[in-house]
Amino acid sequence: MLKFQNKIVVITGSGTGIGKAIAIKFAENGANIVILGRRKEPLEEAAKELEQVIANAKSNSFVKIFPGVDVSDEEGVSKMFEDLKKSHGAVDIVVNNAGVSGPVTCFPNAPISEFKSTVGIHLTGTFWTSTQAIKTMKPGSKIVTISTFFTEERPYEQRPYRFRSPYTASQGAKNRLAEAMSWEITDKKIISIATNPGPVHSDRIYKTVYPKAAAEFMRVSGFESLTPEEVESVNADVLPLLGESENTVKQGIAQAAAKLAKSKSITSESDIEKLGTTISSLLAKIQSIAEKVQNNTSKMIADEQFLTQQQVAETVLMLSDDNIAQILNGKVIPGDRVFYPVKPHIACSIPETQANFSSKVVVLALDATDESDVTRTESLAQKIESAGGKTVILISKTSSKAAEERLSKFHSHVMDLTSQENVKRMLNTATQKVGPINTVIYITGKVPQNSKFVDLSRKDWDGLVDKFINTPAIFMQESLGVFVPGGAKNPPLFKGKEGNMIIIGPDMPAGAKVTGAERARVEVFRGALRPFATTVNQELSDVLKSKVRMQLILPGSVEGTESNNDNIMKAISYFTSGKAVNNAEIIYYPDETRS
Repeated sequence: MLKFQNKIVVITGSGTGIGKAIAIKFAENGANIVILGRRKEPLEEAAKELEQVIANAKSNSFVKIFPGVDVSDEEGVSKMFEDLKKSHGAVDIVVNNAGVSGPVTCFPNAPISEFKSTVGIHLTGTFWTSTQAIKTMKPGSKIVTISTFFTEERPYEQRPYRFRSPYTASQGAKNRLAEAMSWEITDKKIISIATNPGPVHSDRIYKTVYPKAAAEFMRVSGFESLTPEEVESVNADVLPLLGESENTVKQGIAQAAAKLAKSKSITSESDIEKLGTTISSLLAKIQSIAEKVQNNTSKMIADEQFLTQQQVAETVLMLSDDNIAQILNGKVIPGDRVFYPVKPHIACSIPETQANFSSKVVVLALDATDESDVTRTESLAQKIESAGGKTVILISKTSSKAAEERLSKFHSHVMDLTSQENVKRMLNTATQKVGPINTVIYITGKVPQNSKFVDLSRKDWDGLVDKFINTPAIFMQESLGVFVPGGAKNPPLFKGKEGNMIIIGPDMPAGAKVTGAERARVEVFRGALRPFATTVNQELSDVLKSKVRMQLILPGSVEGTESNNDNIMKAISYFTSGKAVNNAEIIYYPDETRS
């Protein structure tokens, strides 16, 4: 009998690439295969291949496809599992593989709609697929999540992944979600594991990620006679030409030159020809940089080899083994094979700095979870004003009336914090009526601990993702628009500019008997914000050459001690003093006692 005979395996994003390789590997070992994805044609082609594999294995297994199912789509995923339960009973293994590269650009230039979409597919797609699968699973079933170690911490380190801020945020959270689920479904005897294979040979990495990263380097400074905006426009036209025939490339460059000439009102044939030469040089430069990035990455791997898709499939198959899965339940393995040296980025001790906010305008945004969040905001605002600063407090409309009343003694407004247009308008209004903004602080509030994540409705989960990931991203991006107007499309404007962006929270749970499950739930969102902050800061400092910084303060401690608002204020005073600009540490645990 084949190892996975009679097992039903659901693999997301399985029409092509790694997902299809995993499906084939399970089919070779006797499993019934369920594949799904947004595009019907690749799934149908994959199904034909899988049926041949099953015939060769003589397992008498079946292949079922669900085309048009996007893992971030609530209704589509729910209906799929309902159909599977009715037609085939329990699902035995789910492999969360679906993913997208997301926008490959500096955070100021990354559309929030694409930021949310990337988080929706990677993080929410993993969450919703897993929770709906759990409803159909019996003891001994497994959830295997594929993510990336590019967002992982080593002791006192945090990896940035420039130009990939929504990707790093969602992947970091996804690793921690796999751990949190293992705590929450242990009573059902269902296993949750994540695997981080590292760089894998794929069209996505060669034709999308590396070239787009190279193209972003070109956009940031402009290229020859092309402005950053013109480079961005040209890149969209010529990047798909990489890897095509010489004639196709030549025609594509000519079309891109004609299009650019029209936008610049250029009619001279010789000038259009010059544009074509410039665009050809740009494409060659992008290809050269992309190849260099690939080569540099391989040099940080012991054997200098990216994994094959089949090797990733073998890993997933191994993790689905009953004995191995039991041993590795709740783990994120294996570590990325890339030895990626980074600056520390994380610290616990904060240098003593005298609070001086003379003539500084500080905007505090609050999404209050409980009274302690209001107390924190009130305390910080009072200290800032006592030190000579001016404060503007933006309060989420979902906060309590008591929060509004307590903070009404300050310059405060109640608003929809999740609306980017509202945030933009309020920050601009504060600048006009109060003065140039020096610092924007977003206070996340605490992660609710009244129920398990796996028991949440989709609405409640989406609310948490907005609260702890999407809304902080909106505030940080709109703050950049205030500090460097026009910088998103004209990156050179960032050079030398100053400004402070600070995210506070979520807090580690406090109390004498904090459970592992409670800590794990908080870590899902801390796991998003750490790589997000690190990635954005590397872009701001190393790529855009600015003095604008985004800092992350994570209150509370692993010992369960209560967070101390004085420690938070100490960190804010340090950040706004200008002394932190040249420091690598941008993530602070102000209540931790380890040195």
